[in-house]
Amino acid sequence: MMTTSGKTILKVDASARRDGSMTRDLSAELVERLVDAAAGSNVISRDVASGLPFVDEAWIGANMTDPSERSAEQNAVLELSDTLISEVKSADVLVISVPIYNFGIPASLKAWIDQIARARETFRYSENGPVGLLEGKKAYLVFASGGVPVGSDYDLATSYMHHVLGFIGITDVTVVAADQLMMVDVAEKRAALSKEISELVSKAA
Repeated sequence: MMTTSGKTILKVDASARRDGSMTRDLSAELVERLVDAAAGSNVISRDVASGLPFVDEAWIGANMTDPSERSAEQNAVLELSDTLISEVKSADVLVISVPIYNFGIPASLKAWIDQIARARETFRYSENGPVGLLEGKKAYLVFASGGVPVGSDYDLATSYMHHVLGFIGITDVTVVAADQLMMVDVAEKRAALSKEISELVSKAA
């Protein structure tokens, strides 16, 4: 049932699996419930699993050049980054799928972060240190792992995602954890998470 005014939701998928991906399935369910709870919501979908350009010397040079002094070539180098940042800036809510690969996040998701974490765009430096510029947004992180317990000492993905989102000003972060899927009854875990998602959206509405 729709209860609140429409929002812009940015859905970022990062799983290398298209079929049978727990993070993709849960993220899709979460977005569907968020849309159902907010009449007129707009969803922006960004799938990074096929890969994004890595930051290289040309990118760094363009980014470090004052915007008013950039050449046409430098603007072209930053064009994708500008688009990705525009998507994040326009979003009220971010739903990011985070499969845990070898204790951390996928390289494709790290590449997305490197493209959006830019001084003067999503954070700035002050005399007291960096300040995030994207305050007032809500983020949901949908994690999945085969054996790593989310929040454990060897879960490097959760703490990193919390830190980098906070770095750009997004501190209202909720975790949905489909962890240790190789060690639990997946059907039971999936049903419990579906209930959890429903409750999270109801509380946020």
